[in-house]
Amino acid sequence: MTLDPVVLSRIQFAWVIAWHILLPAFTVGLASFIAVLEGIGFLTGREIWQRISTFWTRIFAVSFGMGVVSGVVMPFQFGTNWSRFSDIAANVISPLLSYEALTAFFLESAFLGVLLFGRKKVPAWAHLVAAVMVAGGTLFSSFWILSTNSWMQTPAGFEIIDGRFFPKDWMAIIFNPSFPYRLLHTVAAFYVTTAFVVLSVGSYLVRGGQFAAEGRIMRLLALGFLSLMVPLQMVLGDAHGLNTRDHQPAKLAAIEARWETERRVPLTLFAIPDEAAETNRYAIEIPLLGSLILTHEWDGEIKGLKDFPREDRPPVAVPFFAFRIMVGIGILMLGIVALGWVQWLRDRFEAPWFLRLCQYSVPLGFIAVLAGWTTTEVGRQPWTIYGLLRTAHSVTPSLTGADVLISLLAYAGTYLVMFSAGLLLLRRLVRKGPAPGTSPVEGGRPRQPVTAAPDMGGDRP
Repeated sequence: MTLDPVVLSRIQFAWVIAWHILLPAFTVGLASFIAVLEGIGFLTGREIWQRISTFWTRIFAVSFGMGVVSGVVMPFQFGTNWSRFSDIAANVISPLLSYEALTAFFLESAFLGVLLFGRKKVPAWAHLVAAVMVAGGTLFSSFWILSTNSWMQTPAGFEIIDGRFFPKDWMAIIFNPSFPYRLLHTVAAFYVTTAFVVLSVGSYLVRGGQFAAEGRIMRLLALGFLSLMVPLQMVLGDAHGLNTRDHQPAKLAAIEARWETERRVPLTLFAIPDEAAETNRYAIEIPLLGSLILTHEWDGEIKGLKDFPREDRPPVAVPFFAFRIMVGIGILMLGIVALGWVQWLRDRFEAPWFLRLCQYSVPLGFIAVLAGWTTTEVGRQPWTIYGLLRTAHSVTPSLTGADVLISLLAYAGTYLVMFSAGLLLLRRLVRKGPAPGTSPVEGGRPRQPVTAAPDMGGDRP
């Protein structure tokens, strides 16, 4: 059996980034949530907000540490596995990644110390500022990382000299055609992911009874936020899809498994794409709806895969199914939010079955983020820089399949151990609950069981 270094390098990078992206998918939204908690606590002076903020700051600290460790490997791979890509695109990619470190990582690291240890060592306003700065750092990080990725998807503002990319217009590079859509869609996805974690943990705490007051606040905040963000995320996703149609038509054709260029196309709910025969098996379709959704016109035209040479087409099955997983989860999320308000209006927001449903919804956002990332990255193939640099021409020339296999197995084992240990620690922090303490890293006496918040009106949040 021949070990293809290109295939193995892609699997290795996918393994590393798939685990790593779970952390920013959580910490970006969590940092902003902590800043909101600190702001409300600062304005109201109520100690319960401080307890909730301290609880989530402990969880953020562990998740942030895991994210740093798991993320270090990714740029390392640029040199070991993708040196051709690094050499050709370094003049554009390297400054963008450097800006991320300078404006985001150091900002997060500096103020995280104040957030963790400064509760009783700095004024309340300074602690609030630290929370806001950490939240800003996570958003800066998202900005630069997504700008880099978007440039690889829709390159702009460059010139090619002797086979290498050189910057010509930094504003065009940073704010490339797909960047605004990808930034808003991704950050919104991160926020939704975090909100479902908060909803889940709050439901767990209410079920346990000991920290029911804190759990009720978490659930109400999460439900209110999701009521706005889940519909907004669908609107942002639609805008991102229109942008993809304009700038990456082959990717859209793969996502929809559309082989022929047509107008008034149906919406394919399910099919088994057959790439060899260039057709779909067992298709379930809704007439006309494809054109309406993808172009906002009943007779809108969708380009088919047959309009592109076979060597320029992305794989079809993976983005086709990944996209439908993402959309399906989005619809499920909307259903949970709607059901939440029905339960609230019926004064059954804390019905045991609904608490369990909310608790078990915790992985939905993470699965949707992974599915969306898979759609974006596999749909970009066979290009590293879309339309300009092929993935097969980006790998290190001297790399052998055996070399990559050894490192892949090492990364797989290391990440499984690290994430297993991290999840166990996070589970322990959640089970401990928002007990009072002098700082997020110190313990506290367990509180007596609380059955209802003193001023929350019984069963209602």
